[in-house]
Amino acid sequence: MNREALYHCSKSNYAYPYDLTDIRIRFRTAKDDVDEVRLYFGVKFDWANKTYRIMTKIGSDEYFDYYQYNIKQEDIRLGYYFEVISDKEDIFYTEAGILDVFDDNRAHCLFFQYPSAHYVDIPHKPSWFSDAVFYQIFVERFDNGNPEISPESIVPWDSNPTPKSFYGGDLEGIRKHLSYLQDLGINAIYLTPIFESISNHKYDTIDYMEIDSHFGDKETFRKLVNEAHEKGIRIILDAVFNHCSDRFAPFRDVLEHGESSKYKDWFRVKDFPVSQTELNYEVFANVPYMPRFNTANKEVKEYLFDVVRYWTTEFHIDGWRLDVADEPDHCFWREFREVAKGLDDDLIIIGEVWHDSMPWLLGDQFDTVMNYPIMHQAVNFFAKGDIDATAFSDALTMQLMKYPDGINEMMFNLLDSHDTERFLFMCKENKQNLMNAAAFIFGYLGSPCIYYGTEIGLTGGYDPGCRKGFNWNTKEWDHELHNFYKKLIYIRKSEKALRYGMITFESTKALFVMKRSYEEIDIYIVINQTDKVQSLPTDIIQSSCIDLLTNQSLDCNEISPYTAHYFKICKGE
Repeated sequence: MNREALYHCSKSNYAYPYDLTDIRIRFRTAKDDVDEVRLYFGVKFDWANKTYRIMTKIGSDEYFDYYQYNIKQEDIRLGYYFEVISDKEDIFYTEAGILDVFDDNRAHCLFFQYPSAHYVDIPHKPSWFSDAVFYQIFVERFDNGNPEISPESIVPWDSNPTPKSFYGGDLEGIRKHLSYLQDLGINAIYLTPIFESISNHKYDTIDYMEIDSHFGDKETFRKLVNEAHEKGIRIILDAVFNHCSDRFAPFRDVLEHGESSKYKDWFRVKDFPVSQTELNYEVFANVPYMPRFNTANKEVKEYLFDVVRYWTTEFHIDGWRLDVADEPDHCFWREFREVAKGLDDDLIIIGEVWHDSMPWLLGDQFDTVMNYPIMHQAVNFFAKGDIDATAFSDALTMQLMKYPDGINEMMFNLLDSHDTERFLFMCKENKQNLMNAAAFIFGYLGSPCIYYGTEIGLTGGYDPGCRKGFNWNTKEWDHELHNFYKKLIYIRKSEKALRYGMITFESTKALFVMKRSYEEIDIYIVINQTDKVQSLPTDIIQSSCIDLLTNQSLDCNEISPYTAHYFKICKGE
């Protein structure tokens, strides 16, 4: 037995409450290394009545197997340990280390514990999130609904973007196309920043209390939100609270008055006077015109929290996406959550964190994060073909094991965004690969997000190429792609298994197979990313198996090259 591979950590993604009477315990072993893992557990104060259950292997990656058991009981003041059994040895894994024998007389010194669960410590999903299909709009590039407020030097709508080009997209342009989004099936819109700024992207805010004049005014925004809500569409705003513009009034004051400025502690200034040529203050990335806030400063916090209060209560928005969310301090985000959730507990808080996000997802900061790790793996499998189906499944399992089940169910999943190359571009314009990736993301755990225009075939390289104007000439749309996205959205909304179901993988090297299970329904997302016909595993094939994407029965076990399928099986039939 590979003892070095054995792992468990209490009160972590390996031991966590799903709810107040459901404690989920995980254990890791080397891959294909043990025959059985038993979980011994009991109430700490009634240890004589402990019991054990055989843990279920819930997944594997390249190196490890992962086991889980869900303890469901009223009293969860638990003690627990593991027995790991192979054909060669039988050992006990405890908080005190690996033992050959577990001594019940010293149990309280040896076992792991889960001492208590509290409602306020458990991440809670907004009531609407599992049913959400998000659509990200880069506001300046969606549609020019009011040419009278456009910048003076706008470029032709169909021209290729540059870092500083303006097209004239605005809030009215979004409002006039709400029916299009409703028809597509969208019920949540994430807008890139709308506050006053001189850039086209608006991630360098000048005034957080004003809408940029080239986007519209507050009444236009109010109409947008109200009409979106009437159509069942929620609105999420982008909050840039890590940094601002160097034209932000408090920073201008620091530039002018230096150490005597009353705002000198609002920013991360190293020494005075402040120099924008030889940077002596912290900035976003290496951009001099984006100074970073000192989010530990009480006055900064109150200013930014007033921003949250104003836009949430005055316009009834439905959530916040937090830009560069891994740079401000955790205390700031904890207070931010208290403010936001105090206004509306059903608000969604989405963090932009590109890597392992567990420190922000403990129930006291964000609800979810943009799931860039899954996007990267989708690129590797569908766009680049760098990994096979087994490796893709292994990567997904590894990522799922980084978070508790409840967090995985809340992930904000995407294939591309304003910060990446367009997925179709990464596929070298191979539409079928994009369609297969979309079939995956709409079947995966969490909620999917479409980057504007992906559904009609919009392509482009990295910023600024990924920020082209939406093409409203329907004759030039890729209608096959558009209809495919509509079909995926319809199926997701129709099938609870795709929104609430458990997830497992049964892939081979040549065939990706992901199963979502809910009550008596199994849906197998089957994708063949090879250039050869592949055979389905025999345990999937049933006469009642319907492909939801074609509405046809599965009449043989052959899966054509570069195709995706949603096979639905009703176990009760």
